[in-house]
Amino acid sequence: MRKKINLLCLTFAGGSKYSYRVFYDKAPPFLNIITLEYPGRGSRIKEQLISEIHAVVDDLYRQIKNIVDTERYAIYGHSLGGLVAYLLTLKLLENNHKQPEHMFITGTEGPASSARLEKKRYLLPKNEFIEEIKDLGGMPDEILQSEELLDYLEPILRNDFKISETYIYDNHLPLNIPITVITGTEEDMKNEDILLWQNESTLPVDFIQMKGGHFFILQHTDQILEIISEKLLKHLIPQNYE
Repeated sequence: MRKKINLLCLTFAGGSKYSYRVFYDKAPPFLNIITLEYPGRGSRIKEQLISEIHAVVDDLYRQIKNIVDTERYAIYGHSLGGLVAYLLTLKLLENNHKQPEHMFITGTEGPASSARLEKKRYLLPKNEFIEEIKDLGGMPDEILQSEELLDYLEPILRNDFKISETYIYDNHLPLNIPITVITGTEEDMKNEDILLWQNESTLPVDFIQMKGGHFFILQHTDQILEIISEKLLKHLIPQNYE
């Protein structure tokens, strides 16, 4: 029987479980995509937003604590989702759950970076905040050209930026988990901040760059899924997984 591995996906600021819908279409058969939903958007739109990162992690932990020990799994997150993926992994290990086979991080600095604390984008006046969103890219034109849609998304985006930009790093022992970090060549991040991910694993972190800005993932979905698949197959094949 063909076995599968779950890929738990954590979305970026302003995103929802539907943000990774292309993964469902393009993932190889052995990869089971599970996109987790933050409160206050997507399928949980009627719930209150949470702006404190550890409360978000607690919410996500309750979603997955009963499934992570039954099947093999890996974790993927982009931008805010990358930081949340790291903290969710810590939460799982603190509660004696099976560790992920691999962590895949795109579009964010290492947890120890102080750069995110310096941005304070969530405090910007509306016009400046919207311009910041436009500069990041990744937003469809139909949203950028609609005041109604922007008004709807603004509080969600501010909330999610606050989650990231108020996070205070707490030293932890390095994980014994393989980590792959992928960033865009034109992202507004310093290389030394990206390289801080190496502090979080006892194993050599695989650092990869792809052409593009913060939402390079939209242009390189096939390549990212190929990297994820190749890394996970290295874990699965020796143990008779297909």
